[in-house]
Amino acid sequence: MTDVHSEAVRGKNMAAIKGRNTKPEMQVRKMLHKAGFRYRLHVSRLPGKPDLVFPRYKAVIFVQGCFWHQHQCAMLHWPKTRTDWWRQKISANRAHDEAVQDKLRELGWRVLLVWECALKGKNKLPPVQLIGDISNWLRAGSSFAELPAVDA
Repeated sequence: MTDVHSEAVRGKNMAAIKGRNTKPEMQVRKMLHKAGFRYRLHVSRLPGKPDLVFPRYKAVIFVQGCFWHQHQCAMLHWPKTRTDWWRQKISANRAHDEAVQDKLRELGWRVLLVWECALKGKNKLPPVQLIGDISNWLRAGSSFAELPAVDA
């Protein structure tokens, strides 16, 4: 199916989508700051410009949108138009994310993904649990983790 917008309108719409300081990212930042954690934002010298950088813990956090980064949860709904194009775009986003995470780990950084569904929707995590899980991971976590955790 063809796009319902002209190329110029589609370009304008896509350019308006925020990549930083999103509502989910601001929620996580506020919770962590309140819990006493200090961090740097969007450090450009690191691969992927992580949302939050914790040099003290040699850790980074990415706050990911479930649609844009292809999280397999109830919040991922594929568009009904241009499905092939969207699947290709979102799959490329996912491949890029994985390459960035691998590069960060090669450089000795630990990586945490906080998915949008952990912050909103019917399956969101209680704020106390979310901040507890992030705090525990920062202090003594593995080289890679996701919230909500992937079911084994």
